[in-house]
Amino acid sequence: MNEMNPTEIDALNERHRQRMERKKAVIDAKIAAADKEIGIIIVNTGNGKGKSSSAFGMVTRALGHGMKVGVVQFIKGAMSTGEEKFLRRFPDEVSFHAMGEGYTWETQDRERDIAKASEAWEQARAFLRDPAYGMVVLDELNIALKYKYLDVHTVIADLLDRPVMQHVVVTGRAAPPELVAVADTVTEMNVVKHAFKAGIAAQAGTEW
Repeated sequence: MNEMNPTEIDALNERHRQRMERKKAVIDAKIAAADKEIGIIIVNTGNGKGKSSSAFGMVTRALGHGMKVGVVQFIKGAMSTGEEKFLRRFPDEVSFHAMGEGYTWETQDRERDIAKASEAWEQARAFLRDPAYGMVVLDELNIALKYKYLDVHTVIADLLDRPVMQHVVVTGRAAPPELVAVADTVTEMNVVKHAFKAGIAAQAGTEW
């Protein structure tokens, strides 16, 4: 490939400047139009890695803005995770409840799973009724809904009845369409490649 001469470089730089100028005008107009401030429902779903990781990234962001955060983990709880160990260092800012007993294929007891999910939802409901919490994370709630451990319509009613400025982040595969419909932001994470398929065990710091 031939190198560009100074005139060609100047022309390229000018075209780039003009494109960015037009793009800035479009983005600035969209930002100006987005003038509502309200708590939102965020759903992270899909088979790819990173749903809970993204949620806990938002927890650190919320803490940086001085928000109080409530976390309820459905399904998870049999093994302490890195995020739980870290966030428990801040008991005044984060109320962390790991209320599951492990993956559904490990527990193999549907009635007990339903009971634990119901207990976890009562804790979630307490957060959703308390305006002191600026963010509530409902980790792996989608799995509890998928297996019908909880009634999706009851869950949605509680979510919609929360304080107006409270944000909620829901994670887990197979988000039900009813939840997707009421959410404000939904991200589906897809698998491109995963170390586990190559026989690499789950690693502390990256998986748990």
